[in-house]
Amino acid sequence: MLSLPLICLTFIGFASPILAQSVFAHVIVGNTYSYTQANWATDIATAAAAGIDGFALNVGYLDTINPLGFVQAQLDNAYQAADAAGFQMFLSFDYLAQGAWDQNAVIRTVNGYSSHASQFKWQGKPLVSTFEGADHAGDWAYIKAQTNCFFVPDFSSQGAEGAAGKPNVDGLLSWNAWPNGATDMTDDDDKAYVTALNGRPYMMPVSPWFYTNLPLWSKNWLWRGDDLWHHRWNQVLNIQPALVEILTWNDWGESHYIGPMPPSDSAIPTGAGPYVQNNPHDAWLKDLPHYIAAYKNKSRPDTSHVTFWYRLNPGSGSACGAGTTCNTPTQGQVALNPQECDIDAVFFTAFVPDTALATVNVTIGGSTQIVSATTPGIFHSSVPFNDMTGDVTVAVTASDGTEIGPVNGAPISAACAGADVNWNAWVGGS
Repeated sequence: MLSLPLICLTFIGFASPILAQSVFAHVIVGNTYSYTQANWATDIATAAAAGIDGFALNVGYLDTINPLGFVQAQLDNAYQAADAAGFQMFLSFDYLAQGAWDQNAVIRTVNGYSSHASQFKWQGKPLVSTFEGADHAGDWAYIKAQTNCFFVPDFSSQGAEGAAGKPNVDGLLSWNAWPNGATDMTDDDDKAYVTALNGRPYMMPVSPWFYTNLPLWSKNWLWRGDDLWHHRWNQVLNIQPALVEILTWNDWGESHYIGPMPPSDSAIPTGAGPYVQNNPHDAWLKDLPHYIAAYKNKSRPDTSHVTFWYRLNPGSGSACGAGTTCNTPTQGQVALNPQECDIDAVFFTAFVPDTALATVNVTIGGSTQIVSATTPGIFHSSVPFNDMTGDVTVAVTASDGTEIGPVNGAPISAACAGADVNWNAWVGGS
């Protein structure tokens, strides 16, 4: 049994000097080319119901000048759907995936959407972000003069101090949302950002998982997931950043999506299907009203549920292919055996009343393990596979009489859907 103490959801330990504001989810617009405006409206309604305030819309330069112009059409759909729903949007210009943006193209795009009612603004200015692009930080003096935007880029490649020292920066987003190696994620880097920004707003990243296996792009690694979703929200409560950005809503290729599965499998990148299809993550959305309410210093919902996640393939005892590493040398990291970082376990968070003690029963292949909380309220823990495979069931009882489940999960199997062990998470809940 692996049990972890819960950090109190009202604790504030390293407060950013700017009050908590909004929570956004990062959307890869390039993965929405089959969307209609109705699809955007559905995603927006789903996100808003979870307490998410808006979407950060990631756009690559080549996609916007593509003769088909699908990204332009999708930005139109996204903003129009958000206008109708009272949802918020801001643009995030990707300077890495498809190369640097032309500054005039940035200006046209920002000015094309800044008048929408759904455009998120900070200090009355349309907020604009990036994915990298630190080498082009100087362009933003002219861009800001032409758009009156508030510039909150991700320059994570420069580190906190280096990014904060770049010209024209009004605030910063960090992309450092996953642990390095077999240790849990800390909030040390977040504290470094808050300090380096010296009063400017910090947009803190939160992500539940990371696994990619895309031979076409020579990518095959994971970063430690396991308890990350719960730990990271507790760190948000400790840091109290000005803004939060969830990474991501729909990045299927890197397995950190929290949105529903796409309306068409064509949205899933080539090679990612075996580890994405039949691996839903949207049960994590049900946790957000609790975490976000605590972040905004509001009372959390008076509802109870359980969310649980695990891998469908054990890392040990599988006859499937290998090759996946924990960490990636392409980013200067030491490659490790993936089992050192992501363990064979069922992780769960039981959301019960603040005065109740939860007891969780996890059954794998007919064998049941029982874990009981020692403090009342939200209870996060895990149980190991213990070399068991088969059907998974989770049930919760609480000292106040609350009963949740039993809830059935997908079976754990040594047989793989593709050639390799699937290191993606399967996420379910009540």
